[in-house]
Amino acid sequence: MKAFTQVTGVVAPMDRANVDTDLIIPKQFLKSIKRTGFGPNLFDELRYLDEGQPGQDCSQRPLNPDFPLNFPRYKGASILLARKNFGCGSSREHAPWALDDYGFRAVIAPSFADIFFNNCFKNGLLPIVVDEDTVEQLFQEMYADEGYQLTIDLEKQQIIKPDGETIAFEVDEFRKHCLLNGLDDIGLTLEDADDIRAYEAKRREQAPWLFDAVK
Repeated sequence: MKAFTQVTGVVAPMDRANVDTDLIIPKQFLKSIKRTGFGPNLFDELRYLDEGQPGQDCSQRPLNPDFPLNFPRYKGASILLARKNFGCGSSREHAPWALDDYGFRAVIAPSFADIFFNNCFKNGLLPIVVDEDTVEQLFQEMYADEGYQLTIDLEKQQIIKPDGETIAFEVDEFRKHCLLNGLDDIGLTLEDADDIRAYEAKRREQAPWLFDAVK
């Protein structure tokens, strides 16, 4: 998992509430569990004028000219600004996979669906909760300033605006540790690899018949 320390990037809008996971990555793309390759199909139903299918060459598909991610001003955005209850709906882990594969490192919103929120941390994506008034102010500033960028400093737990103003946000200490060090569940387990190997060696001595039975 990619570590998250400090990110500075263009902010793109998802200016609607209750964006569900089927809108983030539609159901027909859930057949793959590779964690990669979902970026071209992020927000597929909004982003294109036709219906997307797995394995399709998205570079040849007709784009929706009214969808913000297709606007030149938001090209290369790495921070998504959203409204309340982002990530509601089914509990598909493909949603944070798609956001990450597209290039987003953080999502800022007034609230998130619980399962989506948890899945983000497990996949190196930082969901940041700030109040609705602050989100509204960020939307207004972003719309008024083409190429609007924010810096997110996870260590200091701050969003830094172009004028230097900071917005504090809360994050669980354990989740913060995992993101700062790029540790998913597997990475956390491997931190104890020496202890695991020592335990297995001891068990092999104590009960060799258990290991002999496995060929």
